[in-house]
Amino acid sequence: MSQKTLHITNGDSTSNTMIEAGLSGTVIPWRDILHDGPVPAGLSLHALAEIRAEFLAQPGVASYTGVLERFRQRDRVLESFAQFQQVIIWLEHDLYDQLQLLQLLAWFADQDTQQIKIKLICIDDFPGIDPFYGLGQLDTQQILSLQGSEQPVTQQQLDLAKQGWLAFTSETPIALVDFLDEGLSVFPFLKAALFRHLEEYPDSQTGLSRHERQILEMVVSGIQKPEQLFVAHQKLEQAPYLGDWGYWSLIERLTNTKSALLKTETGNPFLRPPDIPAGEAFRSQILSLTDIGRKMLQGELDWMKINPSNRWMGGVHLNAEKTIWRWDANNQAISR
Repeated sequence: MSQKTLHITNGDSTSNTMIEAGLSGTVIPWRDILHDGPVPAGLSLHALAEIRAEFLAQPGVASYTGVLERFRQRDRVLESFAQFQQVIIWLEHDLYDQLQLLQLLAWFADQDTQQIKIKLICIDDFPGIDPFYGLGQLDTQQILSLQGSEQPVTQQQLDLAKQGWLAFTSETPIALVDFLDEGLSVFPFLKAALFRHLEEYPDSQTGLSRHERQILEMVVSGIQKPEQLFVAHQKLEQAPYLGDWGYWSLIERLTNTKSALLKTETGNPFLRPPDIPAGEAFRSQILSLTDIGRKMLQGELDWMKINPSNRWMGGVHLNAEKTIWRWDANNQAISR
């Protein structure tokens, strides 16, 4: 591949492997977990980076200025795309990557790209790797073997990605639901990924997201330690996209709150990195359902009435001051 190639991939693990492999060109990781936190519509890369950095910053782990500067460096390289002969986007099939794909192609849809080629490598499997979770599993030789498999991004894909990004960042999920009715065959993994995103809206009966319900069900089944839960949870997902840090945040949200659904065996708050090292003290915590958690799982209580949500899903802000959108699992539809 030409020295004038810009490679864009999902995160640091894959980008580091690509650099180690000696892939010709410039490599940047996109890094953002767009399925979590605010992604409001109509913002420039620079304005959105500030909002995302504020959300992603964590005391003791990553400062706001540090996260923002990494986004700024990434965006400066992206905005210099005209100096390259081609841009190759390397992604996989899960929600984390498919949202990055929408953002990137929606941005390119508004640029003058007549003098460069935009190409895409997007896979959901790799020979000899089972289960396949993503590009981060590949070694240097396996990464290099994907060279030449990239496909040109078409105008249809650019237009559709722009429409999808507008839908994802909309203030209501209606546009996203409507978008799923579009012909999405040019993005073979997008429909399933966005449908999985909708399943994270509060359930119409219990108020639990799919992640939350799965955690409670696994604890009831006897899987009660944090790392065991995370490993088992990955197996429940057709295309796992949630990292361990996001998973610990979910458990924390269910445990360290008023009217908690989970409790630790000791009765102490659930501790997660970086508040506690990822060692034995963390791994040995044992979780069980509270009485409220059991009733919630049985559909006798509504989590949204007991503990109203205050979180973002793309451009949708779920909070008690608004009518909270819900996911009707039986009819596979959004309601409120």
